[in-house]
Amino acid sequence: MTSRRTFIAGAGAGIAAGFPAIARSQQKKIVWKCQSMWSAAESTYKAFEDLCTRIGKASGGRLEVQPFAAGAVVGVFETLDAVQAGVLQAHSTAPVYFTGKDPGFSVLGDLNFAYREPWQVDAFYYYKGGLEMLREAYARFNAYPVGVSWWGLESIVSKRPIRRMADFKGVKFRSPQGISAEILTKLGASIVVIPGGEVYSALDKGVVDAADWGTISMNQRMGFHDIAKSPTMFTHSMPSQEFAVNMAEWRALPEDLKAIVSSCVREWSYDQVQRVAVEDVRVLTELKKKGVTQITWDAAELTKVRALAQKTWAEWAKKSPLAKRAYEAQVAWLRELGLLA
Repeated sequence: MTSRRTFIAGAGAGIAAGFPAIARSQQKKIVWKCQSMWSAAESTYKAFEDLCTRIGKASGGRLEVQPFAAGAVVGVFETLDAVQAGVLQAHSTAPVYFTGKDPGFSVLGDLNFAYREPWQVDAFYYYKGGLEMLREAYARFNAYPVGVSWWGLESIVSKRPIRRMADFKGVKFRSPQGISAEILTKLGASIVVIPGGEVYSALDKGVVDAADWGTISMNQRMGFHDIAKSPTMFTHSMPSQEFAVNMAEWRALPEDLKAIVSSCVREWSYDQVQRVAVEDVRVLTELKKKGVTQITWDAAELTKVRALAQKTWAEWAKKSPLAKRAYEAQVAWLRELGLLA
């Protein structure tokens, strides 16, 4: 039989246990504006929207991340400044876009011709110190990268076939600034730096002859193959994309919400790259039926261009302390993987 004293003690414990839930329910809702690097038409933007929705649901509505497409609040290349200033509370974009702030962002964000599969660079970030490096670098800009994701190995879109290094000579090529642009310049291309949302118009009007934007399915979704019918895959680029938060906003977040955001971002890491991979398989089949076949390079030509890329990495390693650290850490990992001698 339960005594009065036991009942009161038990009731008191139950009330005390309920206090955290009551406190959480009384917390003011937190709202973040977060801009993506992607236009609203792209599947990667849908993955980003789903991430924002997942955070809201997992937090029980205590944290709302409002998604904005590329350019909706600030320019595509201005989001880190906006996060630093608190105009945006978060963003999700490619560190390579900020190469002008530190050359190391190019080395860390997209080491061209290095990796063959997304899991290899994912492992570098999550198990070999890459994410810690990025967090240290972004701290200078009052931002905290929660995690990273990928969309896969990119496919070049071109109006003319590019089967070897010599074929780049004279090509007007859309590329982000960084190592990629330098390698292409060494190959004889003329680099044009424009946001992804302007690539279709640039191809259509002849401002560029070729572009480095996304995987084959992403390029197809943007309509690029209607104009540029010579897609090329030569494992040249697989940029990282982070989800970063204003440092003050992150520090002010309760610990349980930090854990929720971190978990949701890690799920996004897998979700985005798998979604795109599935779409790539479908699009390759559809394009083949239309007479469009993705060009691949032979082994000898790949060996030559990778040698050029590796020399360029070493040159970039001298440009900043971050570049040196990112270069040395990735070269060590690539050797473990057997991708470098």
